Amino acid sequence: MSQRNNNGLPRMNSRAVRTLAEGDVLSFHHITYRVKVKSGFLVRKTVEKEILSDINGIMKPGLNAILGPTGGGKSSLLDVLAARKDPKGLSGDVLINGAPQPAHFKCCSGYVVQDDVVMGTLTVRENLQFSAALRLPTTMKNHEKNERINTIIKELGLEKVADSKVGTQFIRGISGGERKRTSIGMELITDPSILFLDEPTTGLDSSTANAVLLLLKRMSKQGRTIIFSIHQPRYSIFKLFDSLTLLASGKLVFHGPAQKALEYFASAGYHCEPYNNPADFFLDVINGDSSAVMLNREEQDNEANKTEEPSKGEKPVIENLSEFYINSAIYGETKAELDQLPGAQEKKGTSAFKEPVYVTSFCHQLRWIARRSFKNLLGNPQASVAQLIVTVILGLIIGAIYFDLKYDAAGMQNRAGVLFFLTTNQCFSSVSAVELFVVEKKLFIHEYISGYYRVSSYFFGKVMSDLLPMRFLPSVIFTCILYFMLGLKKTVDAFFIMMFTLIMVAYTASSMALAIATGQSVVSVATLLMTIAFVFMMLFSGLLVNLRTIGPWLSWLQYFSIPRYGFTALQYNEFLGQEFCPGFNVTDNSTCVNSYAICTGNEYLINQGIELSPWGLWKNHVA
Repeated sequence: MSQRNNNGLPRMNSRAVRTLAEGDVLSFHHITYRVKVKSGFLVRKTVEKEILSDINGIMKPGLNAILGPTGGGKSSLLDVLAARKDPKGLSGDVLINGAPQPAHFKCCSGYVVQDDVVMGTLTVRENLQFSAALRLPTTMKNHEKNERINTIIKELGLEKVADSKVGTQFIRGISGGERKRTSIGMELITDPSILFLDEPTTGLDSSTANAVLLLLKRMSKQGRTIIFSIHQPRYSIFKLFDSLTLLASGKLVFHGPAQKALEYFASAGYHCEPYNNPADFFLDVINGDSSAVMLNREEQDNEANKTEEPSKGEKPVIENLSEFYINSAIYGETKAELDQLPGAQEKKGTSAFKEPVYVTSFCHQLRWIARRSFKNLLGNPQASVAQLIVTVILGLIIGAIYFDLKYDAAGMQNRAGVLFFLTTNQCFSSVSAVELFVVEKKLFIHEYISGYYRVSSYFFGKVMSDLLPMRFLPSVIFTCILYFMLGLKKTVDAFFIMMFTLIMVAYTASSMALAIATGQSVVSVATLLMTIAFVFMMLFSGLLVNLRTIGPWLSWLQYFSIPRYGFTALQYNEFLGQEFCPGFNVTDNSTCVNSYAICTGNEYLINQGIELSPWGLWKNHVA
């Protein structure tokens, strides 16, 4: 472990593995992975399910394919090798050049996920710049980083689309193949010696898939160890494989040179028909629905006088293949090669599951995340511009309805009504904040695990560049439009207190939206929970029911109501010191002297249970 190569991975012992191209060798020993599955609705039963069963193998520099039917354990094995599975339920060792995976293995290796997680509103170059800024050390100069980005763009054949936006559901962008190459480029920034890809051909047509695999083949010839899962590749892709790993129901069916696979299956009694794609043939054999399997089964049935039950269909085929592999010469060669690795049986590889090691500071990460989020906001104007336009139109409509409020009983009612509307509108419009983290959840999880940034820097970066401006501007627009149209209290301090109060309500409601949304992966569920919460809060805001009349066993709920604090502050700001019975003398025996009538704003506030001291206003903002 004392000697390390440029990637920080342990160097290979020269006598350990023979005839190797320059690069890192990944070996895995007795990998078993189990998960606990809960079933049942009322009575919950926990059942332990085995995903991978005693998997051994070695991945050398070149193209290493993991093939198998759906649910066979391909992605699970890939995640285990890349140190991206929860170590709970995992046993066995994954070694790099005969030594345990280092703690920063997730950061120094590359991992391309199945769904391309790149920011669609940014260009290809901007996405690569973001990866370079956060994954390369700050000691590296900017021109060196740009040189590396340009080299990768050229290597991946992205020169023509380098300054084109990747594309979203609203914005037309680059093609699927170019998007996949951009995802690969994001991982190549750190120049990893080991690159993992989860089904890189998913969603691509056969020609584009072939182009992507040819690119990976070129990269593997430079000494990179490329490990990927793949589903039903065509023959031109299969020909490119150096090593093939066949998995079925978590068991290893074959692991060795890809070109020896057909010969191996022939020795097991399964002969590939002429012009049949080998990859399709292997899957057919494993699934038990190949003509070769039928012929083989008929021969076995004749020999055993048909004593085997036909209902055992698929499983015996997998078990037979697994047993045949363990007793084969190919397995013997692999076992001998694994035993040559130094300390393979003693060392444990659990160190790779520690927290990622970051090469950049918190402030550097914060700056780049805020910059990307702001570009994303500007690059996706449908949401931001639409919200501002709706705010202006709504402000004008409300201003027209409540235009020029009078100082009488109706004016008092209308003032309370419009202030209540403004508060609740700020709360309900903040529901859109739930999308902030839910939409980018996959992107965040991938980038965080890969060591791009800390959780704290991502959170504060998003809040600074996205949440704050999109909650601040509508509050300012509402105040500027409505304050003068409604004819509210004509003092400068009252104007800015109203603006400040609306901003605070928006921020508080948005914070609650984020708190609820982070626990959800579906926007609609988070929105529903938010709406229910705000409806209950609205009941305790102070307009629909006088809070002094609520029984003590329920009145404590008002302290959890966000609209109550906003509505109370706006009422204090507008009603304090106002007169609503003009032309009446208080000394006369008029209706205003009657204890049931309210003539001043102070009387109204006292009736609502609001303190008249300055603390009666500011305690709402503190809350």
